Amino acid sequence: MGMNIVRKIIERHLTQGAPKAGEEIAIRIDQTLTQDATGTMAYLQFEGMGLDRIRTERTVSYVDHNTVQVGPENADDHAYLKSAAARFGAVFSKAGNGICHQVHLERFGEPGKTLLGSDSHTPMAGGLGMLAIGAGGLDVAVAMGGGPFTLTMPTVVRIELKGRFRPWVSAKDAILKILEMFSTKGNVNTVFEYAGPALRHLDVPERATIANMGAECGVTASVFPSDDITRAFLEAQGRAEAWKELTADPDAEYDRTVTVDLSCLEPLAAAPHSPGNVATVASLRGTRVNQVLIGSCTNASYRDLRRVADLLRGRHVAPDTTLGIAPGSRQILGMLAADGRLAALIESGARILESACGFCIGNSMSPETNAVSFRTSNRNFEGRSGTPSARVYLVSPETAALAALTGRASLSEDVPDLKWPRVPTPKSYPHDDSQFVFPDETTIGRTELVKGPGIGPPPKNGPLPETLAGVAAIKAGDNVTTDHIMPAGPRLKHRSNIETYSRFVFEHVDPTFAQRMRELRDAGEHGFLVAGESYGQGSSREHAALCPMHLGVKAVIAKSIERIHRANLINFGIVPLAFANPADYDRIAAGDRLRLADIRRALQERRPLALENATRSETIPLHCDLTDRHIAILLAGGRMNLDKA
Repeated sequence: MGMNIVRKIIERHLTQGAPKAGEEIAIRIDQTLTQDATGTMAYLQFEGMGLDRIRTERTVSYVDHNTVQVGPENADDHAYLKSAAARFGAVFSKAGNGICHQVHLERFGEPGKTLLGSDSHTPMAGGLGMLAIGAGGLDVAVAMGGGPFTLTMPTVVRIELKGRFRPWVSAKDAILKILEMFSTKGNVNTVFEYAGPALRHLDVPERATIANMGAECGVTASVFPSDDITRAFLEAQGRAEAWKELTADPDAEYDRTVTVDLSCLEPLAAAPHSPGNVATVASLRGTRVNQVLIGSCTNASYRDLRRVADLLRGRHVAPDTTLGIAPGSRQILGMLAADGRLAALIESGARILESACGFCIGNSMSPETNAVSFRTSNRNFEGRSGTPSARVYLVSPETAALAALTGRASLSEDVPDLKWPRVPTPKSYPHDDSQFVFPDETTIGRTELVKGPGIGPPPKNGPLPETLAGVAAIKAGDNVTTDHIMPAGPRLKHRSNIETYSRFVFEHVDPTFAQRMRELRDAGEHGFLVAGESYGQGSSREHAALCPMHLGVKAVIAKSIERIHRANLINFGIVPLAFANPADYDRIAAGDRLRLADIRRALQERRPLALENATRSETIPLHCDLTDRHIAILLAGGRMNLDKA
């Protein structure tokens, strides 16, 4: 029987285990990427493990998240990252060079390779035929040192694309339709593999948009074939030598197949406050829009912004609407400037923003109180924009442009004299790599690490106690994101100092949490976090495990936990537990005294776990699906206690 693309890449990189669905495997990682919000801790951990140099084929350290300087913390982190790249052998991408996923697609991605990134949208490189996976910074640090990446052999869903986009419909609408079909939960340890006749009509930037937002479904990765369209993109980037054909065998097996007809799609939007809350733009028609922001790694390609510029040319943004545009990379910004479309955007009234994550992570461009914001980014979690009362909708660049012109959620017929602009695929892209700093043997091992006063060593956990006893420090609901656990925005500048950053754990959910946990920890009590479905969705931010660990959290009990966050919990010695019966979630209240007796022995002997709720005099059965490797990490109190050079 033939193999699908995912199976082919995994088998070529397999170092441990058998590639059977549900089995734990380990694969060799060819490339890694970090960004400044997660990279500082990844490099501090790399250093802390005693590793001396990077051993991947290519590792790139990007600065794209916190490029707005308010105080010295961000600039200090960037200086540290630059020195670490030179010391250990990474490529350093300066602030302003662009968003990591877009730039990596342009300059470094290679079909058939594996990529591990400390950012949840790393799967965007799947649009180029890579097996690209998001992970916590510690997993990336291990991969940078040449260690394998361990994962569950995924089930593979074949998504057959047929038909062709009609005018005013694009790749964003396709992935929103897929989100509507699969939702944001229940897709752990799954990979989407795209196929079908529609692929010949989708260029690499369009494929990358679709692969990018597969992360919102919770899948491990999304993979497209590497074909003549992939080759044309790499040739246009001056990287023809990177191309190799990669397709599924005609008789390849899949765990499931679904079909999406692109010709039947209409403009869609993800309504507040989840990427999976999909609605038609027609159902929103007439909704007042205060702010429109176009950009982010999802929709800031030259294709996207050229179309927006052509729609706005000779017209003006609605008087009561703000429009901001952030090109995905310096390359794209230069192309828009060279062909006159940057001028068209400026003349329309758009504000041109830096080629960075910026508004997507809530560190700038927060809308006014109670505003409606239409954005082309990938997440619209409540409060992520920096304005708790804002209502953020995720839309295509075309829908965003219409809203900017009319000041309302609009369809094309609302601007009847506006013609649909077709965008040809560029035959060549300008490539200027001057904003990369490449390492060489004169810097590796010799560069002094630059650490500002806000950069602290990563804290370590102690070994897992014989018994866990303490309180349910918080009881959270469904769909708790890593933004809920560790707020970004203005707090993200503290990411390199866990003692400081941990003061803000669950800040917007329960402002008293951090202080209460400190008091419990100092009194020798253990903390339990209780949650519903899909706990830890969203960003790969390992601080959402690292900071609670620092506060004394020892276990998370939830109905389900998302893949990356679960791995991060284990890496830092927090036991991830699930209710054997989800209805038992209702048998615990915040403040209840909880106890897991003899947990070390129970894990070692793989005995069933029973949670004692002393407050209610009840016993609750728990499920704990862990491998031998997981158990060893948890018993040691975290991976940093095991992984040494």
